[in-house]
Amino acid sequence: HGFPGFNTIASALHMSAPTLRRRLRREGMTFQALKDKCREEAAIGFLRESDQSINAIAYLTGFTDPSAFHRSFKKWTGQSPGSYR
Repeated sequence: HGFPGFNTIASALHMSAPTLRRRLRREGMTFQALKDKCREEAAIGFLRESDQSINAIAYLTGFTDPSAFHRSFKKWTGQSPGSYR
């Protein structure tokens, strides 16, 4: 069902959204950067350890458009998902 939203994560951590935002900023991190890192690590894991299609992996990592997944993956690794696999 995609990546949970900022407010959902803040609630799961038992803190307000502004507090989570301040803590991320203190660590030099943004929610989007954290989300991208999680997606990158999940995508790499799926490509290494499963035989699922690249489009399925795109969906599993929260991308609704496979071409957006391909662009992001290439930005993260310098390779297309197919080449990486």
